[in-house]
Amino acid sequence: MTEAFYLAGPIAWPRGIALLATAGAAGNSALVVFALYMVGVFVLAWFSNRLLQKKAFLSEYFLGSRSLGVWAFALTFAATSASGGSFTGFPSLIYTHGWVLAMWIASYMVVPICTMGLLGKRLNQVARKTGAITVPDVLRDRFESPGLGILAMLLIVFFMTFNLVAQFKAGSEILRTLLLDVPLFQQATALVAHWTADVPALAQVHPGYLVCLLTFALAVVFYTTYGGFHAVVWTDVLQGVVMVAGVLILLPLVLWQVGGLENANQRLARMTPPVRAIGTLEVPSPPDENLVVPAGSWVRASGSVPGGSRWLRVGRFATIRAGQRRTDGVWLLAPTTPEEIEDAQRRANAPDNDHARSITATITRITRPIHPDDRPGVYLAGPGPEVSTESGAGFLPMSLAISFFFMWAISGSGQPSNMVRLMAFRNSLTLSRAIFTVSIYYTLIYFPLVVIFCCARVLLPGLDQESDRIMPAMAVSVTSNAGMPWLAGLLVAAPFAAIMSTVDSFLLVISSAVVRDLYQRNINPQASEKTIKRLSYACTLVIGLCATLVALYPPTFLQDIIVYTGGGLAAAFLVPVAMGLYWPRVTLAGAMAAMLGGFVAHLSLYAVPLVQQLWAVWNGAASFSLRPLRPWGFDPVFWGLVASLAIGIVATLCSAPPPEKLVRRYFYRDAA
Repeated sequence: MTEAFYLAGPIAWPRGIALLATAGAAGNSALVVFALYMVGVFVLAWFSNRLLQKKAFLSEYFLGSRSLGVWAFALTFAATSASGGSFTGFPSLIYTHGWVLAMWIASYMVVPICTMGLLGKRLNQVARKTGAITVPDVLRDRFESPGLGILAMLLIVFFMTFNLVAQFKAGSEILRTLLLDVPLFQQATALVAHWTADVPALAQVHPGYLVCLLTFALAVVFYTTYGGFHAVVWTDVLQGVVMVAGVLILLPLVLWQVGGLENANQRLARMTPPVRAIGTLEVPSPPDENLVVPAGSWVRASGSVPGGSRWLRVGRFATIRAGQRRTDGVWLLAPTTPEEIEDAQRRANAPDNDHARSITATITRITRPIHPDDRPGVYLAGPGPEVSTESGAGFLPMSLAISFFFMWAISGSGQPSNMVRLMAFRNSLTLSRAIFTVSIYYTLIYFPLVVIFCCARVLLPGLDQESDRIMPAMAVSVTSNAGMPWLAGLLVAAPFAAIMSTVDSFLLVISSAVVRDLYQRNINPQASEKTIKRLSYACTLVIGLCATLVALYPPTFLQDIIVYTGGGLAAAFLVPVAMGLYWPRVTLAGAMAAMLGGFVAHLSLYAVPLVQQLWAVWNGAASFSLRPLRPWGFDPVFWGLVASLAIGIVATLCSAPPPEKLVRRYFYRDAA
């Protein structure tokens, strides 16, 4: 047993072991269902590795020998796109900003038409003609330039490594929510807390999150490294089925428990955003052991609170050290809706909440005050409430909604992880049928998600500081209320599957970029298959380890970093790839200028406010978010695509035409 003392909600640790065991029975049944799903994933990885031994390693490990049929192609494409952003970051934004997220995601139903229809057939043809395995491969061969291939490889590694961090956090938070009431997990968390309490780099990392991060990383990196592309594809098929099943099961459960959509909207119409603040927690006397106050605990307010509540909610876990009476820098939430204030009073005064009442909280700094636009009904209409009140324009003004229409419908075509899928399908009939299949699939996922997590605002208020956990929290809550806690395992497997399908794809894309495009094609073209195989395994492992380390301190909102990396990849890759596939006149100078121009334009709109925020955090600011400059209200991806296209065209027209043999090879039928 550890020396740490926990408040598990209202339950004290270790005195609450008996109560945890009762709650753990439900958690264990959900865990069994989830474990069966994970066993299926590892079995598919084993079969993939067996297949890997019988075919050429590079083409099979990174591209599945270009043999994907309709269902495999459609579901691996859909599962890769429906990432941790779709099931963790996206629900977090719905929960925080309300119904306006329907406009934010509106174009996603036509993403397959744009993404697969714009480049799919032509990219597949060019990749087969040259034997290309990666996107940098395609660009290198199309323009006969090793330098362009290396530049593309560096940009892929740069952006996708950031995205991996967001996915690793999402997977870890989902596991943490599923395991919260399992006694074994509670013991492991307490043990890790004891080990890391005196390690400066880990002392501020939630011990439960650390346990789940290591578990998630080990599982995903192992099966991806072991099975290669076919393991990714086959598990994507399984994960794609689990995702849509989870959403379609969760939707009626949520609507039933909230009393119907009309009732949910009536309650949303009365709600206003909470006040976000930083403060101090204090106890009457110093504890003999570390006192950990979990996120979501209600504590007694000391002094005046905006909105009039007498109780504050702890937004993230906080620790009062043994021998001390207080801890500073605690994230706090103050409810502002009368119903929520009344509910807070009732919960805080519950008989089993003595420990919470003994803790007092004092606000020292308000990070998100009450704003004039925080009127009742703000969750029902655009532009929706903004987390920070700096702009005063709300979350989604019309110009930004237009930007995100481009972001999802157009820039999705510029994602290298999607392009790799487009290089792997069997024939044109497979492509056309997959476009229809994926469009229906996205409709069955994204519309229900908007409904589910608008209702979540009503069913589970007060998770604003940890809103990235709302999907698994809802799954556990509604299944427990319905008397079917075992079903939580399947529902939690849905977002977990989305994250796994994205992580495994990104790991392979980054690994293939390093092994194929850097090592084999530039350093050692004569490398043996045995050497390539070992290097591929090692590279996948190292990338996974690096992402795990960075994920110890991830961003607050996953969707911020996912939007940044998605927009950056689109700005850098969409225009040069499209010009290379469809414009015979485009030159190497034009392609390179388009790639660098889009990258620099997009990055610069993030860099200026990023430097300002880092400086503010260095000087003691309490919060940090990835908020870019948006000239005339348009997102950086819009300006990145415009800059990439304009610079690429100008550079092409100002340079000499490409060699005739290169044009004939890619644009003439008699190229042979």
